[in-house]
Amino acid sequence: MIEIKNIHKNYGTLEVLKGINLIIPEQKIVTITGASGAGKSTLLYILGTLDLPEYGEVLYDNQNVALLSPNRLAAFRNLNIGFVFQFHHLLPEFTALENVCIPAWIKGENKKNAEKHALKLLELLNLKERSGHKPAELSGGEQQRVAVARALINSPKVILADEPSGNLDTHTKRELHQLFFNLRDELKQTFVIVTHDQELADISDLKISLRDGKIEEMQ
Repeated sequence: MIEIKNIHKNYGTLEVLKGINLIIPEQKIVTITGASGAGKSTLLYILGTLDLPEYGEVLYDNQNVALLSPNRLAAFRNLNIGFVFQFHHLLPEFTALENVCIPAWIKGENKKNAEKHALKLLELLNLKERSGHKPAELSGGEQQRVAVARALINSPKVILADEPSGNLDTHTKRELHQLFFNLRDELKQTFVIVTHDQELADISDLKISLRDGKIEEMQ
């Protein structure tokens, strides 16, 4: 169970989030929509512990992670949260397999076990034959699937995605969206996705609409 209570966030004198209360259901696709400046990415980063609120609580299994020390928070993030961004942020000097392994290596998993798990994920995402290729040798859709595999490597509680299909063509975008639903069903994975894509939002399990730093609608 992931819950946020009365989250407020300011940047200087600008109040971006104005008392957000939200429960993220397990094993669901949750989308966050709204106009630019509504607070979508800020909410996602606070949910992912990449940013901290002025006040309010971010609870993972009833633990307020905002109270953790920086080192413990980084370790918590590595084990419990996977990230996928609009621009995949793969390291260009590493192969697809190595990019997927990086969070597992940070966790301390040995090289052989990490690579074995990474290969299984790449196979699940139809990328096994591309495992030895570097990002520049992959298509945009393939790069994003590698980023998804990287997000999955530590079996996180939740994957947070910020406009993950915003840089893809229509066909590749729909393939990526379908992948999220397949992973929800096959791996029992939870996704929270910030998106401007109305098609994805309409088929998600829960659609949250933000307006001026507040939840306008949930359906």
